Amino acid sequence: MKALQYRTIGAAPEVVTVPDPEPGPGQVLLKVTAAGVCHSDIAVMSWPAEGFPYELPLTLGHEGVGTVVALGAGASGVREGDAVAVYGPWGCGTCVKCAEGKENYCLRAEKLRIFPPGLGRPGSMAEYLLVDDPRHLVPLEGLDPVAAVPLTDAGLTPYHAVKRALPKLVPGTTAVVIGAGGLGHVAVQLLRALTPARVVALDVSEDKLRLAREVGAHETVLSDAAAAGAVREITGGVGAEAVFDFVGAEPTVATAAAVAAVEGDISIVGIAGAALPVGFGHLPFEVSVSSPYWGSRSELIEVLALARSGAVSVHTETFSLDDAPLAYERLHAGTISGRAVIVPNG
Repeated sequence: MKALQYRTIGAAPEVVTVPDPEPGPGQVLLKVTAAGVCHSDIAVMSWPAEGFPYELPLTLGHEGVGTVVALGAGASGVREGDAVAVYGPWGCGTCVKCAEGKENYCLRAEKLRIFPPGLGRPGSMAEYLLVDDPRHLVPLEGLDPVAAVPLTDAGLTPYHAVKRALPKLVPGTTAVVIGAGGLGHVAVQLLRALTPARVVALDVSEDKLRLAREVGAHETVLSDAAAAGAVREITGGVGAEAVFDFVGAEPTVATAAAVAAVEGDISIVGIAGAALPVGFGHLPFEVSVSSPYWGSRSELIEVLALARSGAVSVHTETFSLDDAPLAYERLHAGTISGRAVIVPNG
């Protein structure tokens, strides 16, 4: 089968031919109908050789949907022909966090070297994907594969972050979304669907701010040195009760701190590597700062249900598997509108 692999440190990913996978005991084989392109992949491919955490070559793609084509011995819960989404952050299945459905916070994954598909084990940017356990599959129930696949990360990750802040987003409050790209434009929709809060979106790109307005942002602000003052003015000096930073760089983290209200929540979702000092005098009183990761299996089910209701959708651009390297080039250049999706068997 064809697969998009990261094969050499510092090199661009390549489309190569690899053996077709076969399901072992308890495993499920999918024919991939769509695979999502994510900034996390670029982060992986930017990692220096020293300390690189995965074995190469690595088939990319941690967002995946497909059709069940074969089951290994003992696998149950799905049938051949089922259209399913893949829950990406696999865990051990037995620790207390996994028992709660929070495999994204598995307590044993690092020790047991359990990796998500595309982030340590073969991913979805291939004609076929091997899934370790049927519990990591969620029925699409009529959702279009291209529309659904970004929801497994670009939908699930902001949903997890937004859901934690819901108690604070009552009428009269403000939520700020920093970075209105793949995850951020979904976060805007989630906030509009789930809360009565005023939603303010920030980005350095006028095109992404236009997208944010199209999907429901009440206000948009250019993310520059004047952004914090603009948000403070919009909120009458109070600031935002919830701030979601989908970039995580030094300037955006600083903006998040500057716009947070007293007793506000700051969620640093982006993986650009910046840190935010927490302590008396650094932030308004009783501001909470978190760095959430992905989401739970039950939350993925909830996100897909929201998509079926029409409350949330992802703007997508599609590419063939042969054109997948181009999709990464455009993502790195910041010219993808919403989310890029690879259709391996299209």
